[in-house]
Amino acid sequence: MQPFLVYAAAALAEIAGCFAFWAWLRLDKSALWLIPGMAALAAFAWLLTLIDSSAAGRAYAAYGGVYIAASLLWLWLAEGVAPDRFDLAGAGIALAGALVILAAPR
Repeated sequence: MQPFLVYAAAALAEIAGCFAFWAWLRLDKSALWLIPGMAALAAFAWLLTLIDSSAAGRAYAAYGGVYIAASLLWLWLAEGVAPDRFDLAGAGIALAGALVILAAPR
């Protein structure tokens, strides 16, 4: 599986898992939301182990850029709030940083 697809799937799992906690604690949803939330967070951790990297920290650092972009996509699609130009600029910078980490000759 391509690293970007793994990172995208990990981001979706992490955001969904964290949102389950947000929904329970901030939106007064049932504690039952935590069951799929915990499963999503476990899937997130497992997915990151699929990244071919000699160091976990490097895999996590590159993931950070994808996570930022995915979070803004969640903001827009799930929460109905359009990212502004500063959100988009920040995501672009973060993705550029992730690309540098992923594409570096090692």
